[in-house]
This record gives sequence, C-alpha cells and structure tokens, in this order.
Amino acid sequence: QVCAQLCRRPCYCPWVPPRCPRGSPLVLDGCGCCKVCARRLGEPCDFLHVCDQSQGLVCDYSSAPAGTGGTCNFEDDEEGCEVNGRLYRDGEVFQPSCKIQCHCLGGGFTCIPLCQEDVRLPSPDCPFPRRVEIPGKCCPEWICEGAQEQPLPRDARAAPGAVSPLLRYPCPPWGTEWSSCSATCGLGFASRVSNQNRLCRLETQRRLCSAGPCPALPAALPA
Repeated sequence: QVCAQLCRRPCYCPWVPPRCPRGSPLVLDGCGCCKVCARRLGEPCDFLHVCDQSQGLVCDYSSAPAGTGGTCNFEDDEEGCEVNGRLYRDGEVFQPSCKIQCHCLGGGFTCIPLCQEDVRLPSPDCPFPRRVEIPGKCCPEWICEGAQEQPLPRDARAAPGAVSPLLRYPCPPWGTEWSSCSATCGLGFASRVSNQNRLCRLETQRRLCSAGPCPALPAALPA
C-alpha cells in the first residue's frame, strides 16, 4: 500500500541526474524508478531516499517517531569511520592516500606513514642533501644539490667548516653534543659523532674528561 501511494508509474525523472557529494553514489530510489544520491551514515532516509547499501547501510527507524523517516546506520549496528566523505567498516584497513595506511576501529581510526622518515646527513659525495617531491612518485626522495666551488681561505684549518685540501667542495660542519663522562669520578671518556676531519666523514670522536677526584679508600685495619 505504501508503494502504491509513493511510486508512480510510469516513472517521471528529471533529464539531468542530481550531482552527488563526494562519497555518495547515484542509486535507484525506493521505487526503483529514478536515480538519487545515496544517503550516507547518519543522514536522514525514508522509503524513497535510500541509504548507500555498498557501505552496508540501511534505513534505521528504531529511534524515529512513528510515521517519520529514519537515519542511515550500519545493518548490524556496528561502528564505522567516515574519512573524506567515504565510510569504512569497523576493522577495515584503508589508505586515504598513498602516504598513509589507516585502520578503522571502535568508531575512530589510527594511521601509520608508508613513506620512510629517514634523515640524510651531509657527506663528501652529497654536501647539501634536500628532500623533494618527485613527479609520478608518492614518497619524497633525497637529492644532492651541487655546491659551488669556493676559493680556499689562507688558513683552512682556522676557518670553521672550511674545505679540506683533500676535498673539492666545502664541508658544512655537523656534529652531536659531547656525551657525559663515562666515569663517575676520576678520568673517563666523552664521545660525539662529527664530520670535522680531513675527509669530512662522519666518525665517532673521543676525548678525555674528568668527573672530579674519587673518594679516598678507607685505610685497611691492622691484622
């Protein structure tokens, strides 16, 4: 009886189908007559305005007053996620972009990066590394920019970051802070990673350090 009241035969549909928002496909209405935009999760629905069945949605009338429309919800009432206008079911793994992968769980989602977040330090063959986007590739890549040759200063050893006589390009200084002394008292070693050497190569450097005098040992008792 409801179908007879709402559905007219023959069908009278607009010449131009409606333009749907992103994530909402064109589907047949409840009469199987005209193309309409499928309703998404949480949107109102009724007999004519159907929910997106491809996302597992049905029109839920359980919380609606009698005689009114319902709300689009998952058929088994499970929680889902909506990302960029698209719905994902609980437990589903998806990629909103080529750079991240996400997991829908409990109504929310967590994502992990798919591109390596590595760090490239200056080196003799690549004194000025730079990360750039490459056309046709998803993840950015490291490129090496050529350094312009500069004349050597008169005293190359006194100028910080100056070029070594063995190198043809400047050596940008890089290094970590010195570590704490390895000993709690007396002499010990402190270390760091630095490229300040003749070949501009990363190496572990050590130096002596003093953590103060050690406490005197108690005198041995006479036997």
